[in-house]
Amino acid sequence: MPSRLTLPLTTNWTFRQTSPPEGKGEDHPFRPVSQFPTNIHLDLLHHNLIPDPFLGKNETLVQWVGEAQWTYRTVFPTPSSIPAGAKVVLAFDGLDTFATAKLNGEVVLEGENMFLPERVDVSGKLKGDGENELVIEFDSAYLRGWKEVERWPGHRWGVWNGDSSRLAVRKAQYHWGWDWGPALNTCGPWRPISLEVYDVRVVDVSCETVVDEGLGFADLEVLVEMEGEKQHGGEVRVEITLEGEEVAAQTVGVEGEGVKVKFHVDKPALWYPLRYGKQPLYQVKATLLRGKEIVDEMTKKIGLRRARLVQRPLKDQPGTSFFFEVNNIPVYCGGSDWIPADNFIPRISRQRYYDWIKLVADGNQSMIRVWGGGIYEEQAFYDACDEYGILVWQDFMFGCGNYPAWPEMRESIRREAEANVRLLRHHPSIVIWAGNNEDYQYQESEGLTYNYEDKDPENWLKTDFPARYIYEHILPTVCTALTPSTAYHPGSPWGAGRDTHDPTVGDIHQWNVWHGTQEPYQNFDRLTGRFVSEFGMQAFPSPRTIDAYLPLGAADPDRHPQSATVDFHNKADGHERRIALYLVENLRYAPAPLEQFVYATQLMQAECLSSAYRLWKRQWKGVGREYNAGALVWQMNDCWPVTSWSVVDYYLRPKMAYFAVKREMAAVSVGITRREHKTPRNKYTRADVEVRWEVEVWASNLGLEGMVAEVVYRAWDVETGERVWEKREGGVEVGGNQSTELAAFDVPARKKGEEGRTVVAAYLVRDGVQVARYVNWPEPLKYLHLQKPKELKVVLAADGTAVEVSADVPVKGLVVECEDEGVKFEDNGVDLVPGETVRIGVKGARAETKFETRYLGMLD
Repeated sequence: MPSRLTLPLTTNWTFRQTSPPEGKGEDHPFRPVSQFPTNIHLDLLHHNLIPDPFLGKNETLVQWVGEAQWTYRTVFPTPSSIPAGAKVVLAFDGLDTFATAKLNGEVVLEGENMFLPERVDVSGKLKGDGENELVIEFDSAYLRGWKEVERWPGHRWGVWNGDSSRLAVRKAQYHWGWDWGPALNTCGPWRPISLEVYDVRVVDVSCETVVDEGLGFADLEVLVEMEGEKQHGGEVRVEITLEGEEVAAQTVGVEGEGVKVKFHVDKPALWYPLRYGKQPLYQVKATLLRGKEIVDEMTKKIGLRRARLVQRPLKDQPGTSFFFEVNNIPVYCGGSDWIPADNFIPRISRQRYYDWIKLVADGNQSMIRVWGGGIYEEQAFYDACDEYGILVWQDFMFGCGNYPAWPEMRESIRREAEANVRLLRHHPSIVIWAGNNEDYQYQESEGLTYNYEDKDPENWLKTDFPARYIYEHILPTVCTALTPSTAYHPGSPWGAGRDTHDPTVGDIHQWNVWHGTQEPYQNFDRLTGRFVSEFGMQAFPSPRTIDAYLPLGAADPDRHPQSATVDFHNKADGHERRIALYLVENLRYAPAPLEQFVYATQLMQAECLSSAYRLWKRQWKGVGREYNAGALVWQMNDCWPVTSWSVVDYYLRPKMAYFAVKREMAAVSVGITRREHKTPRNKYTRADVEVRWEVEVWASNLGLEGMVAEVVYRAWDVETGERVWEKREGGVEVGGNQSTELAAFDVPARKKGEEGRTVVAAYLVRDGVQVARYVNWPEPLKYLHLQKPKELKVVLAADGTAVEVSADVPVKGLVVECEDEGVKFEDNGVDLVPGETVRIGVKGARAETKFETRYLGMLD
């Protein structure tokens, strides 16, 4: 065992309100905390001192919590024996946010950055015997933020979401409220606290890796940083293992407070993203030795991979590419954006992180973007991404505003960046760091000063956009020094000085569907960009999730889509109008019953997102033609039960869109789009116009190998269920890691003029096995005279692993439901056409399980 002593301070914690009304401290006794780490809302909830903020409109009733001051206290014994000359340190992994720590009555730390771990030397400050008292006083981050705003009146304060006070505070910005989350300003010891005793310790183990372009070998430089007296005669042993087997090891003498050890690994086991290979993780262990004594040790898991962000000129189109290449494989990054999974972060367990990332992987998503208004996530999040092969786009924690950059703030941000890059840089899943979320868009919208050609950072501080100094000087300097092989991108979106909406460079956030010009989602093919790192459409969560936040559950009189409580659980401005707009443009729907309205919004969201992925992935056309290289939907998850843009709600219940994205991001998929062509006989006539409807068909193959396949086309009349056309084409070559155009033809119909009631499907068949399927419908769907099936079959397969569904007429958006929450479906919201059976994978179903169905038009 290492001689370094680490004592987690997890017990005996109590809390109380420090700023009681009228100064009556006796009214607020210390009470035990609910857990540790913790925050104030969790502890108040535990003692029934506040109502559940997630229930009903209780958020408004707990706003006082964020404006009060709070104290946390614990007692702990002095370690039985502290060696002479040893250092004693209090290690605070995270304090939220303005925190004054006192040890035995003496102030030892004044912290003001939630993201910054702190280490305080308390040598000689512990009591020789008996118990030590650690008290941490937390001030209101909300009120302190406003004081800072008033202290700097010359700064042009302004934000989207929340209020300007958040810009002055280094704290999770979503705690001020966002257009998908409540305003719940927390405080408390949100990450672990420990007492450490040592004379020397391993501070960090980092590994800079260079994988040969031919992938035949990897060179590793392991840096072991230490703290303490110079260890003359001491040694450091560095061991690299894979699945318990030693790959390489060296023991070197120590002549300072750090050593570098180089390794050469032939035929390395490479780490690959999802679908392209395995995710082997090497273990790098550094052991500090004094003779045979183990003084300290540290272990990191790393992945060996060659990752690049490629921005180069394209063939046939202006601008440059923006795609990620891992182990020489260009990767189409279809995935999602991530916000914190709870407003009260300490209650997110390691298992819950893994459950979330498993949903990402099971949904065929290859990238997740950690959004800049939340937190640098817990290690469990990145561990799960490493293990499942999910690429991570990591924002720094700035979002949607004009951040100040006074000297103390700059220094705090520098320390924050260094600390968090050090904590996270070993994860192979992280392939890019981005400076902020939408701050350059805010700069554009407000006309803040920005001269891209001015390269002098000192000049930037004199403008009304001083945050440029953060994004283009502090953060890249830190990244270059600490993680030079990982790409840095000044913001998201960002286009190297061009307008952030420019689709030909960098990444864009495409919000002209829902926000902006509120375009039809059928237009996503022209609302494209080189990499779309945000876009989305709202949908209601599961009725079960709505019932969970209604005070009376399913019996609540507010259990309808337009109720005050339901509206309260949607924070987006104008959400009523925008949901109604997209519904009325696309579907026939009624606001009641609730279940059917929820279904309508989820179908609309699924159609919207699948349209985006399908049309953008079509533009992944191969080497030199990476016209679109990624689509990250806003958003994967929720931080509370809410109507939002998420594809999976707070309780990990997938919406229909989750499955639609999963189908579109399958390794092989087929896409169809339908276009109207009008040809007037002359330039004056409105009567003599030939109208022709055409479908275009393509295949998207994200696999590396091409294939030769048969393409089967079929068409049905939506009103009669009659198959009106079929065609087969064999020997079709589908390229690897690109889209391939397959065909373009007029929409078949029983007779001229009935093209608007024809459903067209395309199937890709390889060696007699169907590998892809897509059903295209006339739009808008509200115009269709959908028929109710007389024979809608839902049968549990004999082995219990799938539900087999079929119908005698075309059915749009069939959802199979079950009251038993233990039953999990692997697909849902599928389209049916006569003559075929669709298998939906299922887990947890039994012979007696009862299934229900819902589909478009069932209540018409």
